[in-house]
Amino acid sequence: MDFSELLKPEAIKVLTSASSKKRLMQNVSDLAEQAYGLDGDAVLDALLAREALGPTGVGHGIALPHARLADIDRVLGAFVLLDKPIDFGSVDRQPVDIAFALFAPEDAGVDHLKALALVSRTLRDTTVCAKLRANHNTATLYTILTSYESDQAA
Repeated sequence: MDFSELLKPEAIKVLTSASSKKRLMQNVSDLAEQAYGLDGDAVLDALLAREALGPTGVGHGIALPHARLADIDRVLGAFVLLDKPIDFGSVDRQPVDIAFALFAPEDAGVDHLKALALVSRTLRDTTVCAKLRANHNTATLYTILTSYESDQAA
């Protein structure tokens, strides 16, 4: 699995105003609806239900919200870069400015874990995160994310 299978260029957004975790989740849901035709309300409900189990803020300004959905047949992703970091209840108590959301079929076991591992591994790279934070053009953000695997393979 790689980012080009997981993420469409249309599923990337730079947010200039997300004032709360819930507002960010609403924006992610709207993005999933626009990019993939998903039911935005169902996405929001699933993200909030997962978040109620424990925060998906993994530290270093990064959140990996994820949810299982009934009406999809493969794992999908959405990337959001925030102009202003927000409190996300992260493990290190740092505000979040990078969010990569994953949406998986209800029975996606291994594929969901592979996607989560790919995103996590990529966003642990401080160089990648610095490049993402320095660019607010969605096409450039897509290129940074999708070129990571080829850089690692070289």
